[in-house]
Amino acid sequence: MKFFKALFHTSFFIRLFNWEYWPFILVYVWVAPYLFFLWLRTRSAFFFNASNPRIENGGFLNESKKDIHAILPSGLYPQSIHFSIPADPDKVFEQISKAGFQFPMMGKPDIGGRGRGVKKINNKEELCFYTRNSTLDFHLQEFIHYENEVGIFYYRYPGQAKGQISGIVRKEFLAVTGDGKSTVKVLLKADQRGLIYLGSQLKTPGDFLSQVPEKGIRLVVSPYGNHARGSLFLDESHLVDQALVDQLDKIANRIPDFYFGRLDIRFQDWESLKKGEHYSVIEVNGAGSEPTHIYDPKHSIFFAWKEITRHWRILNKISRMNHERGIPYLTFSEGCEVFRKDKEISAKLDRMPV
Repeated sequence: MKFFKALFHTSFFIRLFNWEYWPFILVYVWVAPYLFFLWLRTRSAFFFNASNPRIENGGFLNESKKDIHAILPSGLYPQSIHFSIPADPDKVFEQISKAGFQFPMMGKPDIGGRGRGVKKINNKEELCFYTRNSTLDFHLQEFIHYENEVGIFYYRYPGQAKGQISGIVRKEFLAVTGDGKSTVKVLLKADQRGLIYLGSQLKTPGDFLSQVPEKGIRLVVSPYGNHARGSLFLDESHLVDQALVDQLDKIANRIPDFYFGRLDIRFQDWESLKKGEHYSVIEVNGAGSEPTHIYDPKHSIFFAWKEITRHWRILNKISRMNHERGIPYLTFSEGCEVFRKDKEISAKLDRMPV
């Protein structure tokens, strides 16, 4: 019995029986025929750029956070300062000090994806390391201390004043609970989710994994609200009500020509968020957004496919409506260049500091 228990507590079998860990291509290849149908319907393989006209490529790929921040109203998102590489660590520190930044802060690549290159920076030494080793332009962002983080998927059809929320995902950071004897590494190995993400944690510099948390102490291992960085995604779409939709309408209408995407928000509590208080939009994701509530372990792969196709259908309709208003689709050569550039950026993202 112990043999089979140990056998199934391996990365291979955990991934096999939990689709949320399957490779991206394996999840999406089965709904590709529907995407092909949308291509035929739109007569464009690259219709997505028309969805959010003020965001590069509609926010599908390669969108610059610096450019997105430029169209966001002040106070909606955390204070951020953008830097081009190569950047001088001393000058970076001087600039953020003048701006009143305090540790910790968040370092993020200007063009990101799946949480790569996102790092919580706790001191000047880590700031210098991040600055010296960044392979892409990056920005430093004040750390938002609200404990709750959600991704709210919002869409609004062009010409309409009111939008809809199609999904809410609550994010629980990867954490372990100490027993007073085991190291963080051992605790991760004993946990299914921890075991899956142990490899990425081994790349983190320092002796964090060798620490022994006191009994009953919950220790956050990965403070990033990203599924690829270990966060547990829980579907809380049942919390959608008119007050929340009204508040998201107010937020989204402050973002010029924003019709489709996911807003990642840190906030104090639900009641405050519904009143427009004590929250910060930490990321604006456009046409490339996933309906990440699908990754709740309670959902089947069939539910995921249904939600993915539903959101593609909405994206396609919004793009067509904007196209009828004069927003052009990318040409075939332009679309191919977007994906070529994404491949180049992805290689650099893989070399960003962790």
